[in-house]
Amino acid sequence: MSSPYPAIGLRSLILYGLPGLPLAAVTLPLYIHIPNFYAVDLGLGLAAVGLVVLAMRLWDVVTDPLVGMLSDRIGTRFGRRKLWVAVGLPVAVAGGWMMFRPPVDAGLAYLLIAGLILHLGWTLVMLPYQAWGAELSGDYAQRNRIAAWREGFVVLGTLVAGGLVAAAGSPETRAEALATVGLVLAVGLPLAVAPALLFLADPPITVRVPPPAWREDLRRMIRNKPFVRLLAAWILNGIANGLPATLFLLYVGVILGQPEKSGTFLATYFLMAIAGLPLWLWIAARIGKHRAWCIAMIWACAWFALAPFLGPGDGMLYLALCVGTGLALAADLALPPSMQADAVDVDTAQGGPAKTGIYFALWGMATKLALALAVGIAFPVLEAVGLDTEGTAGPVGPNEGALVLALLYGAVPIAFKAAAIALMWRFPLNADEQGGLRARIERSVG
Repeated sequence: MSSPYPAIGLRSLILYGLPGLPLAAVTLPLYIHIPNFYAVDLGLGLAAVGLVVLAMRLWDVVTDPLVGMLSDRIGTRFGRRKLWVAVGLPVAVAGGWMMFRPPVDAGLAYLLIAGLILHLGWTLVMLPYQAWGAELSGDYAQRNRIAAWREGFVVLGTLVAGGLVAAAGSPETRAEALATVGLVLAVGLPLAVAPALLFLADPPITVRVPPPAWREDLRRMIRNKPFVRLLAAWILNGIANGLPATLFLLYVGVILGQPEKSGTFLATYFLMAIAGLPLWLWIAARIGKHRAWCIAMIWACAWFALAPFLGPGDGMLYLALCVGTGLALAADLALPPSMQADAVDVDTAQGGPAKTGIYFALWGMATKLALALAVGIAFPVLEAVGLDTEGTAGPVGPNEGALVLALLYGAVPIAFKAAAIALMWRFPLNADEQGGLRARIERSVG
């Protein structure tokens, strides 16, 4: 069946995806390297840094819905989503500069202030940016392409920034590498966003948006069963991904005893994520987005099951694990955000204006909450069991905390992914259902 929506051209896909490259410096490198850098290299402690990171995410509970609501309701000649992306640029740059280029005597208060500024800027840019992509097309399959191009640029940027930091072997060189990431963010983000602001369409508000009605909006979201189901699965899978992301450097150093190879492992992981994007788009086109995502999570679980059994000298086996889980990451990046756009259609089809911004605000809150829980749980647990961050023992050895580290890295994520799979296997929104929703929306607008 042919789509009633015009195809999204390559130029538009590149214009939309390009900002994802510098934004990557505020995503996975932030979650992988920054907690470890402040906790270990700057000596602030695992438990204390974990609690500060959790406080940063709680700040998002306030800012995310506010920004989502404002970007839904305030539009100008300049654009609706564009306006907030432009407003957030200087805030994100300032927070990133502080976070990635701290003074040598930076303490917990500095980390907290830098984190609050960075997260506010990230919210102002990222939430309207994601909602913008969801509104570029109403087509079930084209939304996959839009999300895949954005996340492909994100992975490419993460590969560069994350590999740069991971390749640094000492605290001094890690500090220099993080400072370079901050510089790349400060210069690269405005350069990457400017073409989209100037040349990419920003769909206008087609229906007058009434004043906020928080209780009614919340009731409608709760009644949107596909959205609630998808959001729950996204949180569960986010915790499953957040644990190994947060613990990556500790796992490679303590369990494998090969911190000098962390750059190679990360590069492999993210390269496979880029390579896997076309594969999962092909699979999703044949069996549906939700079933393809479930298969990807099952595939990831099979590889994570190896992690608790690895030890010193198992670098090649871990490299294979990075290949397998990197392929699964491609599905995590492209398919759930595309399904999120479809779930918003369930609400919009009931009548009234599209509230894509507030939906993606809750999506962003869920993402950050999952990653915060990963840090806020894992770091205090590892400190409580006395993990020796300088040790090189395997899962069974003199470093008793290494066993807990290995289980948190490999076994616990499997349990969370299994719960997400159970929620998503019979997800009700397929191509036919979404096509019917879009037809109702188009009739109401017309």
